Amino acid sequence: MEIVTKVHTNNLVHWAKDKPEVVVLSADLTSSTEINLFQETYPERFFSMGVAEQNMISFAGGLAREGYIPFIHTFAVFIYRQALNQIISSIAYSNLPVKFFGFLPGITTPGGATHQAIDDVAVLRSVPNMTIFETGDATEVESILDEVLKVDGPVYIRMLRGEIPRLFKKDEPFLQGRARVLSRGEDITLLTAGICTEEAMRATSVLKRNGISIEHLHISTHKPFIDSAVVKAIAKPNYGVITMENHTIIGGLGTEVAELMAENGTGKKLFRIGLKDTFAHGGSRPYLMKEYGLDAMCLISQVEQIVNRSFGISEKDLEHVRIEAVHSQAKEEAL
Repeated sequence: MEIVTKVHTNNLVHWAKDKPEVVVLSADLTSSTEINLFQETYPERFFSMGVAEQNMISFAGGLAREGYIPFIHTFAVFIYRQALNQIISSIAYSNLPVKFFGFLPGITTPGGATHQAIDDVAVLRSVPNMTIFETGDATEVESILDEVLKVDGPVYIRMLRGEIPRLFKKDEPFLQGRARVLSRGEDITLLTAGICTEEAMRATSVLKRNGISIEHLHISTHKPFIDSAVVKAIAKPNYGVITMENHTIIGGLGTEVAELMAENGTGKKLFRIGLKDTFAHGGSRPYLMKEYGLDAMCLISQVEQIVNRSFGISEKDLEHVRIEAVHSQAKEEAL
C-alpha cells in the first residue's frame, strides 16, 4: 500500500495558484493543519486569527460577502463545538461559500474527549444549507478541492493529514454524492466512511475466502445523502446491512442509512459499527479502534454474528496492519 505524506499542504498550494478569490484562515494551528506552505507562498491570502474560532468564522462570513471564498482550517472539534452559533448565523443562514476543513475527525487523535470530533456529522447534518464531505484516502484528499468549490454554499470536510494511505486509483477522484463500489456481493451490504474503509478492506477479502460475498460501498458525501446506488445496494443483501464509521452511531452514517432504508421501505436488518454513545479516552489510533470496536476484527465478529457462523479468523489472517506512529515527521504534534 502506498503511503503519501502531507498530501493537503502541497496540493492546496498548486490548486490555488490561479484562484485569487480563495483565502485561507487559521486558528493558531497552521502547521498542524498543513497550511504553512500556503502561508509562505501566498502571505497576502492567509489570515492567522489566533485561538478565536468564533471570531474567525464570523470574519470568514464577511470575507465571503465581499466575493472571497474562505477556507477555514482547524481541528474539527473546534469548528462545530466552539462556534456553532457563528456557523449558523454568519454562514449557513445566508448560504455563504465558506469551506470548513476539520482535521482530526473522530478518534484519529490521542487527545481524548476534548479533541475528538465524534459527533460532528450528527450536529452539522442538522444545519440547513450545509454540505458534508469526508475523505478516506490520499486520492480523495488530492481531488476534493474541485468538488468543494462546485458547492454554492458552506461545506464541512472531515479531513485527513500526515501519512495517508492511497486506497483508490489516482484517476478515480472524489465525486460528491456518489459512493465508490469497492466489491460486489449478495450476502451483506457494507457501507463505510473515512478511516474505517481501510479497516473494512482488510476484512472483506478474508471474509470472501470464507464464502461471504459483500457489497462494499465507500461513502464520502454525508449530506446530501441521496445516491440511488446506495438505495439499490441496501435493498439486496441476504443477511442485512452494516455501517462502519469513525463517529458515534447516533446521527452519522448509521443514521443516514437508517433514514434511507425507512424512507424507501427497505425490509432489511441494519447493524451499526461505531462509537456506542460514549466518549473515547486518549490513546493511539490502532488502540482506540480496537478498544471501541472500529477495526477489521470487529467487523468480522459482526459478520459472524449475522450469519451465525464462526470463521476462526485471527489478526494473522488479515492483511498487514498499518501501524500509525503517534509522532512522525508528517505530523507536527500528536494532537
